[in-house]
Amino acid sequence: MRCFARGRRSAAALAAGLLMAAGAAIVLPVSPAQALNNGVARTPPMGWNSWNTFGCNINETLIRQMADAIVNSGMRDLGYKYVVVDDCWMNSTRDAQGNLQANPSRFPSGMKALGDYLHARGLLFGIYQAPLDRTCAQYFGSYPGATGAQGHEVQDARQFAAWGVDYLKYDWCSPSGTINDQVARFAIMRDALAATGRPIVYSINSNSIHAKTGPQRNWGDVANIWRTTEDITNAWNTGQTNGYPMGIQNIINVNVPLAGYAAPGSFNDPDMMEVGRGGMNDTEMRSHFAMWAIMASPLIAGNDIRNMDAATQTILKNQNLIAINQDTLGRQATQVSFDGTRRILAKPLANGDVAVALFNQGGSTTTISTTAAAIGKSGSSFTLRDAWTNATSTTTGAISASVPAHGTVVYRVSGSSTSPTATPTPPTPTPPTSPPASGNCQVTYAVSGQWSGGFQGDVTIRNTGTSAINGWTLRWSFANGQQLNQAWNTSYTQSGTQVTATNVAYNGAISPGASVSFGFIASWTGSNTTPTAFTLNGSPCALG
Repeated sequence: MRCFARGRRSAAALAAGLLMAAGAAIVLPVSPAQALNNGVARTPPMGWNSWNTFGCNINETLIRQMADAIVNSGMRDLGYKYVVVDDCWMNSTRDAQGNLQANPSRFPSGMKALGDYLHARGLLFGIYQAPLDRTCAQYFGSYPGATGAQGHEVQDARQFAAWGVDYLKYDWCSPSGTINDQVARFAIMRDALAATGRPIVYSINSNSIHAKTGPQRNWGDVANIWRTTEDITNAWNTGQTNGYPMGIQNIINVNVPLAGYAAPGSFNDPDMMEVGRGGMNDTEMRSHFAMWAIMASPLIAGNDIRNMDAATQTILKNQNLIAINQDTLGRQATQVSFDGTRRILAKPLANGDVAVALFNQGGSTTTISTTAAAIGKSGSSFTLRDAWTNATSTTTGAISASVPAHGTVVYRVSGSSTSPTATPTPPTPTPPTSPPASGNCQVTYAVSGQWSGGFQGDVTIRNTGTSAINGWTLRWSFANGQQLNQAWNTSYTQSGTQVTATNVAYNGAISPGASVSFGFIASWTGSNTTPTAFTLNGSPCALG
């Protein structure tokens, strides 16, 4: 259960009574679900969540400090952008109109102010709510009130959009309800979020007795990401097949068979990470991160970012593994072989490479071997890049490593005569020939993902002036052959090469020092050259 942690083990007896004579969960046959097409989570979300380290002990000062630490540590620039405020942020009662309120002692500035603080730092705002009458902490009596969304879904969705929320964690946290009951109720919030016009990552935790829900359905028609197991804890193996609490090894056993559910816009969620929270050795922590990366899992850190040691930073900031996780093909690694100890997983990547994980579940060092052919590559000459050491080697097909107990070696395998044409790397933006504009705005433009024939762009507009901007229109020119196809957090038109992006209702005002962000999907033929000039409301902007 999402909130068994920190003194909620009293519910374990209830859970045990509901787990039908146990054994391995069987994935039920269901019709394939389509990825939730709301423009977000085209790759697994990355960020940080307050629960694993702080539980209910949160406040706005803590969240702001964590946001600053994410920026200052360089994690934001590696993709960790969602800052998710978990349970216990809300007042115990709604206001006279039925609106959610921030806890006045914990978040005296309010949730919109917190969202503005995050957005101004290039981060995204996540928040927690529950679909029944109570949140998880309220359900287990560790937080007062009954302010769940039941009967308030549309109202809450509009409130979240008004606050600038970019990510909703929606937690069932009750043994009640069949799968069909949950699908129906989760769909209410899905539709309410869509109706706001604000693209919001929709993350659900279905019925907390996950042996009867989580792994037995593809939830991609309901949510962007969905929990597949019981709550994680900072241990390697708790002996659970899918009961509270789950160790890293236990979660991997449940999550690996669900690879077919993953696609851009919808991913299996094996829970927030425990890297940097103790309870495991460095080898196990590395395996935890490597396996989350190759399983296309959300990379949501759960440690205290303010005081990470060097080992934790090395793991969480591994750019090779982040690139594998964030690959635009959006595929989860599938199992190539498993003998009970040596597990081999392979994840195809958008440029034709394949990431392969050699995972040792045993208690002593062993050699794990496979071949390029077994992981879907053909040819006679391949390059292996070790994700941990960054060392490269060549092979005619053999892939092998000596792997320590509970360790994971990850190679990125490239080469072969039949690989797809490599995706072109976007060129480094050419600086303007004239000095940057000294006006009242700064624009940061980034290509955050690309594939054959298309790319995703992210744009941030920062108000560098001293007066508020109330309503904005941003213009730039694409290179010939680039065509904007869809966007979020903005409305847009394109005439020839000129693109015009205009604010939507909830993000028209930009106060001094603040920023707004939007994203888009575009196709391209011949060139994906980065624009080098932008105007906001007719005036030129500096480039960020």
